[in-house]
Amino acid sequence: MITVYYDSRCGLCSREINHYRSIAPKGAFIWKDAIDYADQLLADNISLHDALLSMHARDTDGSLHKGVDAFILIWLQLSHWYWLGRFAGLPIIRQIAGFCYNCFAHWKFNRLPHCQAVRDNNKQ
Repeated sequence: MITVYYDSRCGLCSREINHYRSIAPKGAFIWKDAIDYADQLLADNISLHDALLSMHARDTDGSLHKGVDAFILIWLQLSHWYWLGRFAGLPIIRQIAGFCYNCFAHWKFNRLPHCQAVRDNNKQ
């Protein structure tokens, strides 16, 4: 199964993940809130800061995917999203999508109070 770590305290993130959950094939994914599994992520050298900044997913081979690559991994498993995953995985498109995702992720992170608390704790 694919394990997806996401920010459940972000309204947009939660709505999107809940949509994927509702259409995902049974047994394809394990959905985990990054905050609840911060220790498990840290064991994989992923800080809570990084986990809240970008979605992470571990594929069935154990490889870690971050940001737009995590989305592509998810989309390729979903029948209605499969072609978007294929398209987004094309080299130039993936670079553009990655840039856009990173811009959005930083914007989201900088405006959510729970993310700010994590960022401020990392500064200390």
